Amino acid sequence: MRPILKSNKLDDVCYEIRGPALEKSKQMEEEGHKIIKLNIGNLAVFGFDPPDEIVQDMILNMHGAAGYTDSKGMFAPRKAVMHYTQSKHISGVTIEDIYLGNGASELIVMAMNGLLNNGDEVLVPAPDYPLWTAAVSLSGGNPVHYICDEQAGWFPDIDDMRRKITSNTKAIVVINPNNPTGALYPREILLEIIELARQHQLIILADEIYDKVLYDGEQHDSIAALADDVLFITLNGLSKNYRSCGYRAGWMVVSGEKRHAKDYIDGLNMLASMRLCANAPGQFAIQTALGGYQSINDLVGPGGRLLRQRDMAHKLLTDIPGVTCVKPKAALYMFPRLDPVMYPIADDQQFAYDLLAEEKVLVVQGTGFNWIAPDHFRLVFLPNSDDLTDACGRIARFLDGYRRRHGRG
Repeated sequence: MRPILKSNKLDDVCYEIRGPALEKSKQMEEEGHKIIKLNIGNLAVFGFDPPDEIVQDMILNMHGAAGYTDSKGMFAPRKAVMHYTQSKHISGVTIEDIYLGNGASELIVMAMNGLLNNGDEVLVPAPDYPLWTAAVSLSGGNPVHYICDEQAGWFPDIDDMRRKITSNTKAIVVINPNNPTGALYPREILLEIIELARQHQLIILADEIYDKVLYDGEQHDSIAALADDVLFITLNGLSKNYRSCGYRAGWMVVSGEKRHAKDYIDGLNMLASMRLCANAPGQFAIQTALGGYQSINDLVGPGGRLLRQRDMAHKLLTDIPGVTCVKPKAALYMFPRLDPVMYPIADDQQFAYDLLAEEKVLVVQGTGFNWIAPDHFRLVFLPNSDDLTDACGRIARFLDGYRRRHGRG
């Protein structure tokens, strides 16, 4: 029979966070092995529970969650998002500028589907959260990766960004706080990005899903709060700040220069209507989450579990010979560098696969985040202290063996 092939729109789409190594880990688990999974920021499986009041409000409102909602979402949670944008000093946002989605991920794809024609270009950071690159490609566009500079704390290289803008460029993606590096961008960098968008009439798409997961007293500036003459699409949700990944409750806010974007906004409205609505139970969690006690502050502040585990993971990793890592200021991840002289890695996907097979530790290779060289990997620092110590010890043992096998011991 004639083979049934996947769409060629998927040829340039990849999502290595759930790639071949994960499939191998599932096989190993079925064979009875215990895998330490450091590949995904799924907080619940590591004992980070959502606030009780969110859970209770969802339960109490479940009887009203069976019907479709407005295609953009229920009024009360959108109102809560509107108030949140005001607290972030984003001006001019109305209820109609807010779209609720099945997580920010659905809205990322929606924003790209509504914007791009074949051949349009979008500037995406390298490294990036790979859904952004995938969404651009799936929408017929060409992702163009601008470099974030590790030597400068993983801040975007503005000159590299400027060089890569062409007549086909439609938008700039800004992931701040950044996944996978944990970088938090200062206002000066954000203003430079805005100036580029202003000069070239580009849209800024801002992924701010980790805007409360901040360490060492750091503060987050929402880029959409810094100008009103550029069109901003800001995305956020409950997954990380409120440990509610499975609730799939996210939002997208359109702000700034909206007068010349009417046709694009009509497209977003059309796409929102086509999916009927976001899931209603998740919508019921939003108002309570945004208006309630912000327990994330206890986790990231002095003595907090996330802060302790960040510090522990950073020390354990950087104590390994040939491993360096910019200490994250935000988010849930480390993106350590392996000295290419000590670790001559040609294929980092194979490297991650071998680490899994030998030490039963699952990480994601750096090129899975569209990084330019096979010399990084990403891990989450969510496991409890004992498991995190065990995992980093296994990584150290694997790297010691790798050095010896390659004559670098």
